[in-house]
Amino acid sequence: MLAEARTGKRSPEILRALADRASHELAGASAVELLEWSTQTFPGSVVATQSMANTALTTLIESFAPQIPIVFVDTGYHFEETLETRDRIAARVEVVTISSALTVAEQAERYGADLWSTDPDRCCAMRKVAPLTDLLIGKEAWISGLRRATATTRVDWQPIAYDEAKGVVKISPLLLWTDGDLAAFTSEHDVITNPLLDSGYPSIGCAPCTRQVNPGEDQRAGRWSGFDKTECGIHL
Repeated sequence: MLAEARTGKRSPEILRALADRASHELAGASAVELLEWSTQTFPGSVVATQSMANTALTTLIESFAPQIPIVFVDTGYHFEETLETRDRIAARVEVVTISSALTVAEQAERYGADLWSTDPDRCCAMRKVAPLTDLLIGKEAWISGLRRATATTRVDWQPIAYDEAKGVVKISPLLLWTDGDLAAFTSEHDVITNPLLDSGYPSIGCAPCTRQVNPGEDQRAGRWSGFDKTECGIHL
């Protein structure tokens, strides 16, 4: 169960100032140090999202910050392998699954079948962004598993920043990890991973919008192939 939010969520001005100060004071901090800062600064008011690809973030939280709830956004379009990975994680730690207010069938009736093929931005907004945004209304901080190495559009992002759109402090403990760092940690700590990662899917989203990546392509080339789209919107 999600931890109760602190009484009286602090104002955007206070949270923004907290993020700005911590971004300087914790520059170069390890993933564990960032998690420990998160639990101390936002007790009962921080959650972590896990996409169920590589679950290194959950492994760290399980060991060093078990009080932080793990949240999975179920879009209704995930690969079976992704749901199976979620279930494997849920056997070890509590996973809170959230989803859109509309079922896939209700969305199809209202907006047409396969909205992802005609308006992927709207589909992502309803099935991924809205559920998370709603969850974060009562929270002060959000931990993500983002890494700069996965996309050129993320090179300027910071491990701690205030998310203006969602009104929370966003913490990305793995942001500076290279692919080599992640691989080493995964091997050393027996991290649960989505089997699709070993089948040509270095970036895994919803099944209809994710294809295998060809040799030499960018890691995220398989996401929304054919569209001028690189992010689902959760991190924008």
